[in-house]
Order: sequence, then C-alpha cells, then structure tokens
Amino acid sequence: MYRVVSPRGEPTVEVAGSAPRLSDLSGKTVCEVWNGGFRGFVTFPIIRELLQKRYPGVKVIPYTEFPIQDVHGNTDQLLERVRAMVELALQKGCDAVITGNGF
Repeated sequence: MYRVVSPRGEPTVEVAGSAPRLSDLSGKTVCEVWNGGFRGFVTFPIIRELLQKRYPGVKVIPYTEFPIQDVHGNTDQLLERVRAMVELALQKGCDAVITGNGF
C-alpha cells in the first residue's frame, strides 16, 4: 500500500470566494498583474490588444504600473503584498484584474 501526499500541502487559509463575473468588459478598467513568470512582457501586450479590439472603451492598465507579485515568503508577507496590490488596484479604478496568464 502506498500513501500519496499532495506536493501542494494542506490549505492554510480559507478562501472567501471570487467576485461575480462581469457580463461585459466594454467601458471597464482592466488591470494586468504579473508575477514575473512566463514571458508576461510578451503575453500581456497581446491580451491587451485583443481586449481593446473586442470591447469598446475598455481601458487596460499595464502590468508595468504594478509591482511584480512575488509569491515567495511566509503567509504574512504574502498577505501583505496581496493587500497592497488590492489597494493599488482599487486606487486605479480596476473593475477586473488579469493575472496568472501562462504556466
């Protein structure tokens, strides 16, 4: 008999859930947040261009206006970085955030 252990470990925080999905991005502000991985400098401009073609009046705030979101460190450090990013996104008027593109 073998015991299988997930490399992701056990959950340490309870996730409150996601915000409701927007029905349309027209006229909305979309923010790009990058963790420094998988060629975001290539993928984000492509995503940005496609959004602007598809949704009239969408405003995209590029990843360069946000600090790179490093996912390393202890839970308290990570939560502090997330809180700071959320505050910055609110200040910039983000209706939606694109993150995790790649991998």
